[in-house]
Amino acid sequence: MTEVTGRTKVWAILADPIHHVKTPQALNAHMRERGVDGVLIPAHVGADDLAGLVSGLKAMRNLGGFIVTVPHKTAMVDLCDEVSEPARAIGAVNTVRRNADGRLVGEMLDGAGFVAGLRQGGIEPNGKSVYLAGAGGAANAIAFALAEAGVSSLIIANRTRSKGEDLKQRLEQRYPSVPVEIGTPDPSGHDIVVNATSLGLREGDPLPLDASRLSPNQVVAEIIMQPETTALLAAAKERGCRTHPGRPMLSCQLDLMADFMGMHP
Repeated sequence: MTEVTGRTKVWAILADPIHHVKTPQALNAHMRERGVDGVLIPAHVGADDLAGLVSGLKAMRNLGGFIVTVPHKTAMVDLCDEVSEPARAIGAVNTVRRNADGRLVGEMLDGAGFVAGLRQGGIEPNGKSVYLAGAGGAANAIAFALAEAGVSSLIIANRTRSKGEDLKQRLEQRYPSVPVEIGTPDPSGHDIVVNATSLGLREGDPLPLDASRLSPNQVVAEIIMQPETTALLAAAKERGCRTHPGRPMLSCQLDLMADFMGMHP
């Protein structure tokens, strides 16, 4: 795309605040590389105005879809005409496609992006036991994607036990063959250890788990992208673990988003 014309297809990202988002740069570059006559724009919208904006976007015939990020992922579930079963079970949507008839179809790709990133790094979760720190939005999506990928067992360790129990219950309903347990800060004895909390974003954050219990035969994966080497990954390297940073989750998810929203020539 050299310029925006009347033929240019439009996509958007909905967020509040929005100044920090990097998705427009990434997906506009993606479209340029593929020769797509399209543009992705940032749309700053507050929670009170979200339903009104989404209603208007449905009527925009040259809209291909939109990405939904903080704080709108949960509210978006009820604003779509159709939502995938996993997204409904997770209770959040982060990618929406507008069909030609104006229907909005929602999907949650955080977890699929994480699993695709693992596989891109040569780490196959199928048949592996996984320790997951966290039970928030990202952790929910990752837990469902890991269960879908066929992990042998899943341990959920979260500071608020009730949130972990709630996630366990929803996972068991959808994936009855995957054993799910509530864990402690001790990650020992599991093949893959995942930090799906925000602990590690800020310097001085406590570790999300007891890193002294890690052993060299474990893979330790992170969802935090900045810093690239979190305190947890640094501690895991010291213990001789294989580590997997957060960035592949984003790059793989961007490809999945582009495919889902129909960003092709």
